[in-house]
Amino acid sequence: MVKKEKRAKKIRKKLLHKYRLVVLNEDTFEERFSFKLNRLNVFVFSSIFAVLLIIVTTLLIAFTPLREYIPGYSSTSLKKKATDLTFKTDSLQQVLTVNEQYIASIRKVLTGDVKAVDFNKDSILEVAQGDALNVDLSPSKEDSLLREMVAQEDKYNPLAGSSEVSFVLFAPVKGPISQEYDPQEKHYAMDIVTTLEAPIKAVADGTVIFAEWTADTGHVILVKHANNLISVYKHNASLTKEQGELVKAGEVIAKAGNTGQLTTGPHLHFELWSDGYPINPANFIDFE
Repeated sequence: MVKKEKRAKKIRKKLLHKYRLVVLNEDTFEERFSFKLNRLNVFVFSSIFAVLLIIVTTLLIAFTPLREYIPGYSSTSLKKKATDLTFKTDSLQQVLTVNEQYIASIRKVLTGDVKAVDFNKDSILEVAQGDALNVDLSPSKEDSLLREMVAQEDKYNPLAGSSEVSFVLFAPVKGPISQEYDPQEKHYAMDIVTTLEAPIKAVADGTVIFAEWTADTGHVILVKHANNLISVYKHNASLTKEQGELVKAGEVIAKAGNTGQLTTGPHLHFELWSDGYPINPANFIDFE
């Protein structure tokens, strides 16, 4: 115990023993200034300085562009560019998916690859009639009051009873029909007999989405209209519009011909497609 106490006193004495640090002029040996120090003060000040240096260095690396010069750290601009590229890639992937679906629907229009759906029409009509018989159609008191109020308002409305046509289809060409629309035979079109070089007109306002030559159907042009409606004109002698052009209803877009392998004479092979499915053009257009 005595030895340990002596050793502790000796260490304490060394730590607290005072030294004098003097700065002299080298030529005149004049004392400029001096410090009184001991080993404990030097150790404490050195530790505090080291901690402050570590903190300042950490802050500089974390919150200033200096970290970009340290190996292993990526630059802020590079991270921002990587983030922007990630968002752009995701957007392009979505656009690519939509375009692929659109191209697939156009491919159906060009090839006529549509699967027919078989169902029993009589059973559907029976169910519909049965549902209609079970519906209570007697007007309620609120409904009667509303009808009377609307009738009084419409009595002085000059537009009441007038019908507004929002979408009209014009005949692309006039002539006799050589082959009707027949989905069972996968003939999703009307074949209209006409003369060579007869003008083929757009059935409505729209945008040309396809105008090319195909081996089977010759010069083909597709026009996209409102309400996801697409009109198709095949076996043309020539085309007067290109892809991307806007057309008006009744505007000449092609000249009738007899081009392609699947043709038997001068005629127009005309199709109408709605949301990727064929519809009968005769239900909307009078060709004769």
